[in-house]
Amino acid sequence: MKKNTIGSLTWLRIVRFTHQSNLLSNEFLKQYDLTTAQFDVLVQISAYGPLTQSELAEKVTVTQGGISRMLARLEKDRLIERQQEWKTKTIYLTQKGQEKLDRAFKAQLAFQSSFFEESLTKEEQKTLLSLMSKVQKNTEKKLSTR
Repeated sequence: MKKNTIGSLTWLRIVRFTHQSNLLSNEFLKQYDLTTAQFDVLVQISAYGPLTQSELAEKVTVTQGGISRMLARLEKDRLIERQQEWKTKTIYLTQKGQEKLDRAFKAQLAFQSSFFEESLTKEEQKTLLSLMSKVQKNTEKKLSTR
C-alpha cells in the first residue's frame, strides 16, 4: 500500500469530521424533530426558494431518490408545499416550516460553531476558513467545466 499524501490525509480528516459532525447534529436536532439533511433542505429553500426539486437536489447532499422521500415527509408534516406547473414541481417553505427553521437555526449555528471555537484560536479559524474557501473554489471550478 502506498503512503498517503498530505492531500489524501486532509481529505480523510474532512470526510471523518463531516461524518462525525452530521452524527452529532442529528442528535442535537432531534429536539427540533429534524435531521441534519432536513435542516439543510429547509435552509436551502428558505435562502434560495422557491426552488424546483432538481435545483434543490443540486444544493444539498441528498440523492434524487432521497430528496423525493424527504420532500414527501416534509410536505406531510406541512413544513413545505409543492406546487406543480405542468412538468415542474416548485417547492416553497410554509409558515410552519419557516417557524421551525427559525427556532432551530440559531441553536444549530452555535452548535456547529462550537466545534471550531472550542479547538481553534480565532486566527486558526480565519486561516482554516481561507484555506477551505480556496479548496472549495477549485472544486467548483472543476464542477463547472464538466
